[in-house]
Amino acid sequence: MASTALLALCSTGTFSGLAVEAGAGVCHATPIYAGHSWHKATFRLDVAGTTLSRYLRDLLVAACPNLLQQNLPRKAITQLKKHCCYVSLDFEGDLHNPARHHPANFCLRNGCSVCLSSERFRCPEPIFQPGLLGQAEPGLPTLAFQALQRVPATLRRRLADTVVLAGGSTLFPGFTERLEMELEAQCLRHGYGALKPRLVAKPGRGTAVWTGGSMVASLRSFQCHWMTRTMYQECGSRLVHEVFN
Repeated sequence: MASTALLALCSTGTFSGLAVEAGAGVCHATPIYAGHSWHKATFRLDVAGTTLSRYLRDLLVAACPNLLQQNLPRKAITQLKKHCCYVSLDFEGDLHNPARHHPANFCLRNGCSVCLSSERFRCPEPIFQPGLLGQAEPGLPTLAFQALQRVPATLRRRLADTVVLAGGSTLFPGFTERLEMELEAQCLRHGYGALKPRLVAKPGRGTAVWTGGSMVASLRSFQCHWMTRTMYQECGSRLVHEVFN
């Protein structure tokens, strides 16, 4: 058993930092120091990849009602999202200027062609503005800032120096730049001008947790945390708590 935030940090070779995860089901901002997470400074956002896929489908149907009759499969929507969508660095400006919409055509496996316009950058926007989906909580950049704000002042700069991105929903083009821009703006707005968050966005961050897990499991110091079948058969379920606590 291990924290996904810790494993994300491990994938970059560190045990201290701020893990910003955006996967399929949920987003988290989790401060980690020396391998231990700060639960009271961890923030969660219930907007992530699956929610964005549903939102993209709604946007496409609103723009072209005929698509509703075609019963677009979830896999096709996910393909559209991964291949065509991006994060805008100026959402309101792009939204109100059709010249900046950059339409793209995508051919589905059933031979149907779908044209995306503003939907390309409107799809991932709820991660930054959950209010677009009627949710009251703040976006991921604000949650990341609040996580840094909650940790002791003596550690804040050290954790801000390693803000590790993890999860498939961080792979949108423009995601890293937008998060960095808004996180810096939050620091300046709240009087933390000396805090300069440094984002770590590795190309393989979509599977960062898996990578970190494989690295940790290969360490000699981790071998004492294994629970073998023989041990379980001998001691029963109570061993789960003894080994993993």
